[in-house]
Amino acid sequence: MPSFTPEKLKDLKAKYEAVGQGHVFKYFDSLNQTEQQAFFEQLDKIDPARVQKLRDLALNPPKEEGQAVVEPLPESASASIIDSKPEDIERWYNLGLELIGKGEVAVVLLAGGQGTRLGSKAPKGCFDIKLPSHKSLFQIQAERIKKIQQLAAQKAADPSKAVIPWFIMTSGPTRGPTEKFFKKEKLDELSDEENANRAKGEPYFGLEQKNVTIFEQGVLPCITNEGKFMLASKGKLAVAPDGNGGLYKALQDEGVLEKMRPNIKHIHAYCVDNCLAKVADPVFIGFAAEKKVKIATKVVRKRDAKESVGLILQKNGKPDVVEYSEIDDATRQATDPKQPGLLKFRAANIVNHYYSFGYLDSMGDAVDKLLPHVAKKKIPFFDTEKDEAVNPASPNGIKLEQFVFDNFKWLNLNEFACMEVKREDEFSPLKNADPAQKADGSFEKQPEDSPTTSRKHIKEQGKRWVEAAGATLKNGDVDGGIEVSPLTSYAGEGLDSYKGQTIEKASI
Repeated sequence: MPSFTPEKLKDLKAKYEAVGQGHVFKYFDSLNQTEQQAFFEQLDKIDPARVQKLRDLALNPPKEEGQAVVEPLPESASASIIDSKPEDIERWYNLGLELIGKGEVAVVLLAGGQGTRLGSKAPKGCFDIKLPSHKSLFQIQAERIKKIQQLAAQKAADPSKAVIPWFIMTSGPTRGPTEKFFKKEKLDELSDEENANRAKGEPYFGLEQKNVTIFEQGVLPCITNEGKFMLASKGKLAVAPDGNGGLYKALQDEGVLEKMRPNIKHIHAYCVDNCLAKVADPVFIGFAAEKKVKIATKVVRKRDAKESVGLILQKNGKPDVVEYSEIDDATRQATDPKQPGLLKFRAANIVNHYYSFGYLDSMGDAVDKLLPHVAKKKIPFFDTEKDEAVNPASPNGIKLEQFVFDNFKWLNLNEFACMEVKREDEFSPLKNADPAQKADGSFEKQPEDSPTTSRKHIKEQGKRWVEAAGATLKNGDVDGGIEVSPLTSYAGEGLDSYKGQTIEKASI
């Protein structure tokens, strides 16, 4: 028997009919009980009036008055690992470590994506970039959490409090496989070899299960060009994830803020595809906490004027992210009058953020004011007028998504801070599959943001660390580097025992 009552069904229909979306119930009575229950549950999770408002906001965004004035962030709101004094970096590190030791720091991972462009059907976090250890992205990041907890516990008044809760935001397609992967269960989406590698490890990668929370971002209906919600079938709405900006509403709806409330004051959020992400980075957390800001962000120095990246800057006196396409060529090419040879606008956005818990907890209904962005797509759907499934040849509707940084502009400059970090130490995104290979094994073109570049960047970082510790590397590695396990070193520390040694291993 369905768990919904006729009264509940009537109320739900009324909600949809009130905003002109009653057509989604056209086939409801023809479904069997199981199908009705599933469809009812899907529709009940969506607020059709909210979706209508988001659509209207997306199609009619607020107009900015006058010419936009863009400037780099003021020095008071920014710092650079490259240029900062060593004593400042050490102070931030010690403060961040102290906050971790008190149990006041949590980590939020944006992990909703699948590895489709990498040739994998599994969640991207399950991907093996072919390190000697065959660790997945999830395992690398879990071990960084485990290591920084250990470092914080060594200095904490009460070592038992040095725990970093990990909150992992998945999407509808990735939640189930992510949960199974963490539990060490076999995934149909992985090869036998990949499942065998995972089986060698520990459940939750050695973290305590109670400190890992896997939750799900929301979805929004796909909408026709005429404004109607689209059906995927007679008993299912066509939906798409609400973008990384859906994080803020998901933190509310999935009970994450309630879980954080007793102890957490500082949150680090980052993306799963960055294999170099310094998870719960104490320097970054200490920097932001010292400044008492609501949001802080990490950036890397833009490679050159032509690199197509969003920029962190101030726009009309507010912090903001401006996309490459929104900036004219003269602005892109402009040089810094204080540092000749550097671009004036060089702070490239890498979606790596700090939030104060107080800020996230205060957002309330503001999560619905985050400007949605429109993507015109070819969306397969069930036509309620022709009573048939349609696979369109051209874009026939829109998907709405919110961006995680679109609330920056709501803050004053003294509530926001930006930290420039070294790209080679902290940013190597995994976006693309490796190019095709020639007969001799070389690539037909240069790999870019691929498994090969991710693997090389981790090994190159390891090489820098062991050589800085006084070791000599002679392991014949094909990438010319070494894999240093996060359990061995979080950021290059703890390698003194290798001083004067020649390392011939592929990993340590």
